[in-house]
Amino acid sequence: MEAADYEVLSVREQLFHERVRECIISILLFATLYILCHIFLTRFKKPAEFTTVDDEDATVNKIALELCTFTLAVALGAVLLLPFSIISNEVLLSLPRNYYIQWLNGSLIHGLWNLVFLFSNLSLIFLMPFAYFFTESEGFAGSRKGVLGRVYETVVMLMLLTLLVLGMVWVASAIVDNKASRESLYDFWEYYLPYLYSCISFLGVLLLLVCTPLGLARMFSVTGKLLVKPRLLEDLEEQLYCSAFEEAALTRRICNPTSCWLPLDMELLHRQVLALQTQRVLLEKRRKASAWQRNLGYPLAMLCLLVLTGLSVLIVAIHILELLIDEAAMPRGMQGASLGQVSFSKLGSFGAIIQVVLIFYLMVSSVVGFYSSPFFGSLRPRWHDTAMTQINGNCVCLLVLSSALPVFSRTLGLTRFDLLGDFGRFNWLGNFYIVFLYNAAFAGLTTLCLVKTFTAAVRAELIRAFGLDRLPLPVSGFPRTSRKTQHQ
Repeated sequence: MEAADYEVLSVREQLFHERVRECIISILLFATLYILCHIFLTRFKKPAEFTTVDDEDATVNKIALELCTFTLAVALGAVLLLPFSIISNEVLLSLPRNYYIQWLNGSLIHGLWNLVFLFSNLSLIFLMPFAYFFTESEGFAGSRKGVLGRVYETVVMLMLLTLLVLGMVWVASAIVDNKASRESLYDFWEYYLPYLYSCISFLGVLLLLVCTPLGLARMFSVTGKLLVKPRLLEDLEEQLYCSAFEEAALTRRICNPTSCWLPLDMELLHRQVLALQTQRVLLEKRRKASAWQRNLGYPLAMLCLLVLTGLSVLIVAIHILELLIDEAAMPRGMQGASLGQVSFSKLGSFGAIIQVVLIFYLMVSSVVGFYSSPFFGSLRPRWHDTAMTQINGNCVCLLVLSSALPVFSRTLGLTRFDLLGDFGRFNWLGNFYIVFLYNAAFAGLTTLCLVKTFTAAVRAELIRAFGLDRLPLPVSGFPRTSRKTQHQ
């Protein structure tokens, strides 16, 4: 063989080894996420659904749980996608020729973006509907009972649902662009699935617009419940006394039910006693907290939340001004810049770290706001008491939120990292009016929620300080007596 043949062979071998290395890294990353999500879901599942006498139902629930675990792993991967890309870019800038990070390259990052896009489509369109129909199916009438019969029914229902959804998306695309709708009939993979995912991502971005401001306002109260407040802001002794007094009263009522002439619900009373005992144990733990946790942890946590929230609103306000001044600040897809060439933050590595922290903070806030909203509060999972259908719904909602996070972060200007793969092909990202109105709505809603939360907290503290909360409430349900009636 000549020298040129050896060079071609060496290039092919190098490309082959790089492809194998990328596959191994992707499999290891996804396996790690899958194991973590499986451990997480087993903490919330209802054990009675997996230890039933009917082996068929237990098998169906186990299969549905694995599908939910896969979906939750994809959601977690979508959350980590943009921060991992930003950190990888900064690492390649700092150590461009380091031997130990040669596995970290642009091809791997592009591959991860494409895999998350593919698995998100697969989970939202096929796996999660299959898991729901599978748990609810009973098999066709007259067919043999068993798991296989339920699989047949689920497949038929899934095919009908797929045709319905694809037909609705095709009609929507025909209304927007008739020529594009004709092309989508011939190019299912290159146009139809990205357009369908664009619609789902747009719904996820709208959901983030509603949930994130609510979550930013709720983060202060949630953190206050988790941490021990200073004695100036919280009287644990009084709370322990009230809890013990209520527990003693309920216990006395349970032990002597004949002393009350009203019928008593003993099961409800037992649940109330257990809740009070749990509350008392938590209060005991909080009372035993050290002075450092009490006087330093709570103020630092509140200060960090205040700084992160203010920084998020400030960045969005600056991005709105940039949009008004120059349309070049519009979020776009990949414009040819590869990883490791230029930093996507004006502050360098420090700015990249701030971007990553803000992205994680907004994602946590959106989840808190999602479960705090009155529409989705019923979906909140309970420890070892969450039904399989409820787990399915939670996984779908979390995947919709997390898959919209890269687009959400880029639209608000939290990062200048261009969206890779099919994430940058969304048509509405190039619409100036949509992006501008979205930023303005986010800044307005966040300011409104924060002002309402802080004014309500100050009002409650003033009412408690003046003792107005101890005033007797007027008794409702009794008609007012007029002066004429009193005179008579």
